[in-house]
Amino acid sequence: MNASLSDLKEWKLKALTDIWTGDAERRGDRLIPTGLLGSIRWWFEVLVRGLGGKACDPSDSHNRCPQDSRKKPTDPGHHCVVCELFGCTGWARKFRLMVLDSQGQVIQGQIKANTEFTLRFVALRTIREEEWCLLDLTMRLLADYGAIGGKTVLKPSNEQGRQNAFHHRDFGLIQYLSAPDGWSCARSQSELTAYVCDTQWRKPPDTSGPQGQTHDFSWASLQNFWCVKGRYLARQYAVESTFNQVIGRKERKKQAQQLESDTPVNRWLAGRQQESKKVFSFKAGGRRTFGFVKPGTVEFDEIKQRLRNVWSGFNPDSEFKEGDNILSELFRLRQSSEGGAP
Repeated sequence: MNASLSDLKEWKLKALTDIWTGDAERRGDRLIPTGLLGSIRWWFEVLVRGLGGKACDPSDSHNRCPQDSRKKPTDPGHHCVVCELFGCTGWARKFRLMVLDSQGQVIQGQIKANTEFTLRFVALRTIREEEWCLLDLTMRLLADYGAIGGKTVLKPSNEQGRQNAFHHRDFGLIQYLSAPDGWSCARSQSELTAYVCDTQWRKPPDTSGPQGQTHDFSWASLQNFWCVKGRYLARQYAVESTFNQVIGRKERKKQAQQLESDTPVNRWLAGRQQESKKVFSFKAGGRRTFGFVKPGTVEFDEIKQRLRNVWSGFNPDSEFKEGDNILSELFRLRQSSEGGAP
């Protein structure tokens, strides 16, 4: 059944830094809505996995939905719960995304810092209450703990005279201003967990890929996520970098692409060419550092120790938030806003 085009919801947000979406030539002076959409979907997947559900990796040809093209899109197991909303081959996305300024006009240029903007989701087919609730939680996760856009941060730096160089700038930090007018989520955490774990959805395996080239994306889950607010990592001098120290690269600038020691932990945290590092840090927008762990390779305690080594006075017990705590906090924030609390 088609939904009415009047069935739309708008989230009002504020950019705390410029937001980078990038075009085909990797220029950032235009807003590319699909750049925001890809970021929203990625964090939606993180949330779904954090609730115990499964999500495919649409960038992985060996594991994207649908796995079995003989199934009809409405057959159980045709696609995962994320593709149900965001679409996949043979199953169209359920909504159209519009990005509007404070006057209700479509934004075409880059969203600059201190700009209020609206993400309008226009339903093209019926969107379930659970899906709206998951979108709302995703917006809160992006705003309070993550970042949005095709580029977030490159190499934060405190080096004299280089702090504001383009390749040291932060991108993608936002503030959640308000939920859709007249709407509040009517589903509890247990109800959303039941929805994402329902047997109707395809349950993609956590790893995939041709023989010898296993691709594991299960780490991208809120259960493996951590965040510290009010602190950041950066390069201090040509020979000193707390950022590199935490991810396990050599601190000297001329050796910064080399691992301090070739261990599985360092290899995973530092990433490599065409593979992202797993720690992100921002100086702007109130400062925050976040990242992921991978059970069996690097645990939360290892990250806490590395942060303790570079931050004076760092208290993991009060400053380091892990995925389960963050998930609970997201639900508390939702309840507070619905109750009119600040």
